[in-house]
Amino acid sequence: MRVRAVVAYDGTNYHGFQRQRNAPTVQEALEAAIAQVTQESVTILAAGRTDAGVHALGQVIACDTHWCHGSVALQRALNATLPTDIVVQEVSVAPDDFHPRRDARSRHYRYTVYNAAVRSPVGRQYHWHVPWMLNLEAMRVAAGALIGEHDFATFGQPPKGRVTIRHVLRAEWSGTPPTLYFDIEANAFLYRMVRSIVGTLVQVGQGKIGVADFVYRFHQADRDQAGPTAPARGLCLVAVRY
Repeated sequence: MRVRAVVAYDGTNYHGFQRQRNAPTVQEALEAAIAQVTQESVTILAAGRTDAGVHALGQVIACDTHWCHGSVALQRALNATLPTDIVVQEVSVAPDDFHPRRDARSRHYRYTVYNAAVRSPVGRQYHWHVPWMLNLEAMRVAAGALIGEHDFATFGQPPKGRVTIRHVLRAEWSGTPPTLYFDIEANAFLYRMVRSIVGTLVQVGQGKIGVADFVYRFHQADRDQAGPTAPARGLCLVAVRY
């Protein structure tokens, strides 16, 4: 049967989700735990390949197994086996043709900015410290230009092929200083797209570029027009919707 699971992880100690030859990854840890519990060698499918240092609350994975002791028992066994920075939130039986990436309708990411003159040691693995006070309203207006179907080539590269058009359903800032959140939901994302958008929006907040300049750079579909890429530690995959 095909099993679907929702997984959360702290990406600090991993070189991304996807398996690599000479570096620890989330996929490797999950597959090792599944193999230990089920006594089967498996290759998991995932909704998204998060980068090194990126976290997740709602990553979705799937694999095929002959496990016959029920979903709850599988979840408990995996969580007893996995390292403490990875946890299986839920397990369910899925249709045989379920694919967590191809079947996803949208993905929701959140980026956290800690906006204060003095850095905070608490939660430093999960936010980007920006010491310059930001104009949140300008960042909100600029983010609104991202909503809809556009060419996002300014902010990233496609994982496969050459198509850089994506449909953004939501792009909004919330929170109050020092903690600011940027939530973005889209049908799919380019490589490092969210972090590149955040880095450029922070330039808007700093007054280095205006809202009109942000929109102009966005519509140039030119990677050289983007601002600096925000650090990976502030990014989290919140949910995948089907």
